[in-house]
Amino acid sequence: MARITVIGAGAWGTALACVARRAGHDVVLWAREPEVVASVNAGEGNPAFLPDVDLEKGITATDDLKTALDGASLVLHVVPSQFLRAVSTEMAPHLAEGVPVILCAKGIEHGTLEMMTEVAAETLPQAPIAVLSGPTFAREVAAGTPTAVTLACADTPLGEALVDMIGTPNFRPYLSDDPVGAEIGGAVKNVLAIACGVVTGKKLGDNSRAALITRGLAEMARLGLAKGGKPETLMGLSGLGDLTLTCNGPQSRNMSLGMAMGEGRALKDILAERNSVAEGVFSAESVTALAASLGIEMPICAAVDQVINHGADIDAAIEGLLNRPFRAEGLDAG
Repeated sequence: MARITVIGAGAWGTALACVARRAGHDVVLWAREPEVVASVNAGEGNPAFLPDVDLEKGITATDDLKTALDGASLVLHVVPSQFLRAVSTEMAPHLAEGVPVILCAKGIEHGTLEMMTEVAAETLPQAPIAVLSGPTFAREVAAGTPTAVTLACADTPLGEALVDMIGTPNFRPYLSDDPVGAEIGGAVKNVLAIACGVVTGKKLGDNSRAALITRGLAEMARLGLAKGGKPETLMGLSGLGDLTLTCNGPQSRNMSLGMAMGEGRALKDILAERNSVAEGVFSAESVTALAASLGIEMPICAAVDQVINHGADIDAAIEGLLNRPFRAEGLDAG
C-alpha cells in the first residue's frame, strides 16, 4: 500500500481518489473548501462537486497542504489548469524530492501559453512529472465503470511503475512516452466541445457536429505536431478518444455550456449558476494564442475564442466558418 495524495477535490479529483483507493492505496484528498473536507471525512461524499455518488471508504480529506503531502508516494495534481501554478508553488516546500506528480488538469496557461508540464517543471523542479488524460466523465469513473486513459511519461520505467500503481481492471492506463501530445489533446478538445455544444444547441444536426469533430481533430493534430507531439498520441485515447467523448456527451461541462449558448443563453449567466470549471472557456484564448505564435491555423478554436472572449455573435462566427474557401482535405487545410 502506497500513500497517494490527490490535490483538488472537484469532480475529477474526487473520482481519481476513488480510483486510487480501489487500487489498494492509502488516499488523502486535499480541498480548499472546509465543507468538502468535512463532508468527505464524515462519510457523506462530496455533494458540492460530485453529488449523489458514494465514495470509496477510507478516503480522508484535509485542507492543509503540508498534512496532505506528508509521506506521499505519489501525487495526483487535479486543480484546474489556470490555478496549477499557484497551487504548485504552495506545494513545493512540502513535497519531498523525487515524489512523482501526475498532472490531471487539461489546459494551457494564460499569458505564458505554457503547458501544464512546463508550469510544473518551473514550480515543482524536485518532482518527476507524468500526464493523465483521456475520455473520462468523473461520475462514471467514480462509479467504477470501465475506463481507459493515457498515462504519458518521458521516463518509461517510471511510467510503467505508475501504471502498475493506479491501474485496475476497470481503470486501464495505456502508457505513452509523449506528454506533449497528451496535453495538447486534452486542452484542445475542451474548446472543440464548446463548438459542438453550440451546434447541438442551435439544432444544426449530426452532420454538422461530425464535421466539427473531424476538422477539429485536424486542428488538434496541427498544434500537437507543431509542439513536438506524436501523431499516434493525437489519434489515441488522449486525443481522438477524449474528443469523441466530450463532443458527443451532454454531461460534458464544456459541451453543455456550448449547448446553452447555442440555445441563446448568455455566457455570464451560465457560468454564474455553476460551481465547476468548464476548462474550454479558459483554454479558448490560450489555445488560439499559442497557435498564432506557432503560425498554426485553427479556425474552429479561433471562432470559439471570438465568441467567448471578444463578444462575437454566434451566428456570425458560424457563417464565417461556413464561408471559408474550399480546400483539399488534410492536416494542412484549415
